[in-house]
Amino acid sequence: MKIPDKMHAMVLEEPGKPLLLSELAVPQPAANDVLIKVSTCGVCRTDLHVFDGELPNPKLPLILGHEIVGTVVGVGTAVKACRTGDRIGVPWLGYTCGTCRYCARDQENLCEHALFTGYTRDGGYAEYTVADQRYCFRVPASYTSVEAAPLLCAGLIGYRSFRMAGRHVARLGIYGFGAAAHLIAQVAAAQGKAVYAFTKPGDIEGQAFARQVGAVWAGDSRTMPPEQLDAAIIFAPVGALLPAALRATDKGGTVVCGGIHMSDIPSFPYRLLWEERVVRSVANLSRTDAEEFLTIAARIPLKVEARPFPLEQANEALEALRRGALTGAAVLVIGDD
Repeated sequence: MKIPDKMHAMVLEEPGKPLLLSELAVPQPAANDVLIKVSTCGVCRTDLHVFDGELPNPKLPLILGHEIVGTVVGVGTAVKACRTGDRIGVPWLGYTCGTCRYCARDQENLCEHALFTGYTRDGGYAEYTVADQRYCFRVPASYTSVEAAPLLCAGLIGYRSFRMAGRHVARLGIYGFGAAAHLIAQVAAAQGKAVYAFTKPGDIEGQAFARQVGAVWAGDSRTMPPEQLDAAIIFAPVGALLPAALRATDKGGTVVCGGIHMSDIPSFPYRLLWEERVVRSVANLSRTDAEEFLTIAARIPLKVEARPFPLEQANEALEALRRGALTGAAVLVIGDD
């Protein structure tokens, strides 16, 4: 196919200001990069944190978006992992150095020199983007591009959080039932775990949705579940949920904070942490996470709830996410599936 010289993109010029529909030059792939014609790009809460200025030092001007599905239309001179015509997905982690102390000890998600798609390198709110070949993944053929986009972050970060909760969890609590939660609840249910879903107070629709995708119980975050939890994952960026989750978690349990940003955590009595309860955060993802999760997603398969928006309505999609007006995920539809 002939690649045009120009493309349309929604550009963040300054945090807190609406994204601007702009005409830009189509990016050129470096030696290890692939050029991707974007089909879809998921709208993630992390995009909202970047947009609001809650994550420091973004590349500016910036094209947001790190749940990218598209087709390879060009390759750099050193590319061997991808070929023109491949349908691939691009996640949040976009580059690691491979040599720092974290990379050396198999913690590439903590790389000292990492670059992040849609944050420190341009992302997928555009007709074309470039990505490092090492951080591109084949998406399961059974998913449309709209369905596949949320797998690339909501799914991957959700899966890493799920793994950090521990292998022997029988009763799993999930606080904040959005894009990540509705995918991971299905993974947990498929593994025979009982999922307890917590939503914001009054969100009856969200609680019904949670039960539809496998939760055995759903209630608001102010209530205690009918049984003590073995572990809990907090996806909502609300610090006050951490003491609530600890209160609901049995001794020896783990509470995982799955977001990249959270409001301040209030003080709480030590007795909530005692009896060897563990609190931990999750940072970024690894390529192993991606390979494992996408294999699971192909096998189950997952029912992905996604609301499509055209590229030029990226601001509206972000605002819908902010208001909690979405069931599941928001996805920008940019090119052909």
